[in-house]
Amino acid sequence: MDQIDDKRTRVFYDGDCPLCRAEIGVYAKRDAGRALCFVDVAAPEAILPPGLSRDRALARFHVVAADGTLLSGAAAFAELWRRVPGWRWLGNLAAWPPVLRGLEIGYRAFLRVRPAIVRGFVFVSRRISAG
Repeated sequence: MDQIDDKRTRVFYDGDCPLCRAEIGVYAKRDAGRALCFVDVAAPEAILPPGLSRDRALARFHVVAADGTLLSGAAAFAELWRRVPGWRWLGNLAAWPPVLRGLEIGYRAFLRVRPAIVRGFVFVSRRISAG
């Protein structure tokens, strides 16, 4: 989608993952004020921030907040949701330490089953497209 713009929250996503693309599409549609900058880390021209390798960026969700802080996993989602119109309440709730810890545990569990979920997502998407 976009490349780095230091005035916006930068969202790093795996553009080769159909599930990830669909999720990012939801956020991008809601981002009417363009508070977010989406960076497809699977694209060869993607510019990554210092300290974030392509392998790390593809393995977990990352966001660089407008203040330059690199966030990963549940903390990255909380920051993203704070910037999505209508979702700020969810971001604030997710950033609350007890909730954030639980979300991180859930996110780590999700990462283990992500390949199977993506295969299922692709299968269902193809079935729907085929009619």
